[in-house]
Amino acid sequence: MTADHAEPEGPATCSAKGCQQPATWQLLWNNPRLHTPDRRKVWLACDDHRESLSDFLGARSFLTDVVPPPS
Repeated sequence: MTADHAEPEGPATCSAKGCQQPATWQLLWNNPRLHTPDRRKVWLACDDHRESLSDFLGARSFLTDVVPPPS
């Protein structure tokens, strides 16, 4: 997995617009039109937004995996 930028300081928050809840999931995705097959982009999700963010990526066939964040 390639990193797109440095790790932010402080607790990671959900990627859903306007959400400030702590992230409890990583949604790994890849846009095959833009990214090489081995590249994984990461969206973070809280428990409340895991399903909606997964559905958004899944509807576009971008979602590759949903995993807990590293400890």
